Amino acid sequence: MNNHAHPQTSTKKPHPHSGFQQRRQQRRQRLWILTGISLLAGSLYLFYTMQYAGQTVMTNDAYISGNLIPLKAQTGGTVIEVGVDDTQYVQQGQVLVRLDGLQAEVALAQASANLADSVRQIEVLFKQTEMLHQKAAAKDLLLQRSRLDLARYRRVVAEGGVSAQQIEDSEFLVREQEAELKQIQAELGSSEALVAHTDAADNPKVLQAVAAFKQAYLDWYRQQIVAPVSGYVAKRSIQAGEQVRPETALLSIVPLDYLWVEANFLEDELHQVQPGQPVAVSVDLYGSTVVYHGEVQGLAAGTGSVFGLLPPNNATGNYIHIVERVPVRISLPAAELAAHPLRPGLSAKVSIDTSRPGHPVLQPLTTVPETGYKTDVYSRQLAGVDELVKQIIAENRYGK
Repeated sequence: MNNHAHPQTSTKKPHPHSGFQQRRQQRRQRLWILTGISLLAGSLYLFYTMQYAGQTVMTNDAYISGNLIPLKAQTGGTVIEVGVDDTQYVQQGQVLVRLDGLQAEVALAQASANLADSVRQIEVLFKQTEMLHQKAAAKDLLLQRSRLDLARYRRVVAEGGVSAQQIEDSEFLVREQEAELKQIQAELGSSEALVAHTDAADNPKVLQAVAAFKQAYLDWYRQQIVAPVSGYVAKRSIQAGEQVRPETALLSIVPLDYLWVEANFLEDELHQVQPGQPVAVSVDLYGSTVVYHGEVQGLAAGTGSVFGLLPPNNATGNYIHIVERVPVRISLPAAELAAHPLRPGLSAKVSIDTSRPGHPVLQPLTTVPETGYKTDVYSRQLAGVDELVKQIIAENRYGK
C-alpha cells in the first residue's frame, strides 16, 4: 500500500461577478472621459459665445441695391429708331432713341419767324419814337413862334397895328398848337415806354420771342433721346413706331460701378451696430468663396414697415407685437465690385463685427459719389442756341 500521498492541486474558479465589475469600471471611466470632453466643449462654446459670438450680428435678409435710372421722353413724337436693347452697355450722352421730329421742325421754324417779326416790330417802334421826338421838336418851334407873334400883336393892338380878330386868331392858334404838342408828347411817352432803356436784343417783346424760340429748339433737340449716365440697359419697353408723350417710360439704365447692400436686421439686434464697423458680405451668386469687405454706412431713419404702402396703425384693439426690421446700408469696395460684379436684387449674407468701435448712430458715413448722382447732358441741350438767336436778331435789325 503506497503511503505516499499525492499532493492535491486546488484550482480556484473565478468569481462569477468579477468580469461584470471590470466592465462596469471601464464604462465608468469612459463615462467620466465623455463627461469631461462634454464639459470642455461646453466651456469652449460658452467662451466663444461670450467673447466672439456676442460681438457679431448676422442676417441673410439682405440684398444688393443700386440706382435704377428710368429714362423718359421729354417731348412728344413718333419713335423711328431704338438703338439699344437690354443688357447693352451705354455711355453717357449716347443717343438711344430717335423720334421723327417733323412737328418739332415746323414749330421751330414758326418760332424763328416770330422772333424775326418781333425784332422788326421793335425796330419800327424805335423809328417811330425817333420820329415823334422830331415831330414834337418841330411842333414846339411852331408853338414858340406863335406865342411870340401873339405877344407882339398884343403890344401893338392899342396903336391899331392889328385888329382884335387877329389877336383872337393868334390866341386860338397857340391853344391849338399846345394841344397838338401835348398829343405828340403823349404818343412819344407811350412809344418810349415800349423801348426805353432797351435795344432790339433785350426788349421784353423780343425776349418773349427768344424764350419761345428756345422752347421750340429744346423740343426739336429732344427728338434724340440720350443716356443721362453710363450703365447697362434694362427693361426696354419702347418700340419703333410707338407714339410717345412727355414722361413716357422708355427703358432703365443701371450703373453697376456703385452698388451697396441693404441688410434688414431685427430691432433687438442693432443696439451695438454703428456706422464704420466692418462687414463681411457674401452673395449666393459666388457662394462663400468670395467675401466682400464692406462697411456700415448708416441705419435707416425708420423701420421698413413705416415706409410701406400701408403704414402700421397700432392704435386699435387688435394689437399684436411684432419685432420690426430696420434697414442698414452697407458699402461695397469698388475694386471688389470690379473683380466680382454684382447686380441689384441679388441675395446676400452679412456679418457685422460689432466689437470694432464705430461712429455715433446719428452720424452716418453715407456720401454722394462724385459722378454717380449728376449728369450734364441736359444742361448742354441749349448749347449753341444763343448764337442762333444772335444771328436771327442781327439779320432783322434796321441798317444790318
